[in-house]
Amino acid sequence: MFSALAFRIFEESIQTYHIKDDVYQEFTNPYPKDKIEHLLYRKNWIDTVQWHYEDIIRDPEINPEDALVLKRKIDSSNQDRTDLVEYIDSYFLDKYKTVEVKPDATINTESPAWAIDRLSILALKIYHMQEEVNRTDASSSHIEKCSQKLAVLLEQKKDLSTAIDQLLTDIEAGNKYMKVYKQMKMYNDDELNPVLRGQKG
Repeated sequence: MFSALAFRIFEESIQTYHIKDDVYQEFTNPYPKDKIEHLLYRKNWIDTVQWHYEDIIRDPEINPEDALVLKRKIDSSNQDRTDLVEYIDSYFLDKYKTVEVKPDATINTESPAWAIDRLSILALKIYHMQEEVNRTDASSSHIEKCSQKLAVLLEQKKDLSTAIDQLLTDIEAGNKYMKVYKQMKMYNDDELNPVLRGQKG
């Protein structure tokens, strides 16, 4: 099933990142560029780095100038994340381009890649919640609360994985069809963001 493949790649990315646990470490993709694994690994690496950006920027003692630099990095990361989602959807569009869509086929509320995006974030939540459960310096009540949250996250993983695989099965069978709308983010566009537009000389 595709969800199992994706989650395995996400776990590999997360584990590799945490060997150094440094947002500035060099990125190396172990998968060939023409494979979907390459996109999945890159997608989760972006999510993992951004997860830690978000931790750092919440430091109440952070230098304001450093915070601004980090905010710019988060903005750039968000754009990279969106781009990767669109690349993954392009993979599915190409894969299923010859499928004969049934007359009564329906469209899903989100594309396959945006559901996979949620699975990538969920993999990060599971990893870090497991870290909390494994802590030896935390109180028993903290461990218990985190264990309960981890159980919910694992149930969510099961449900989301099932939904992703069912969606792909339905698309392959022609019971559902997918459309991809290029993300029209306005705040990064100097023609659409009035602040940036005003700065143009």
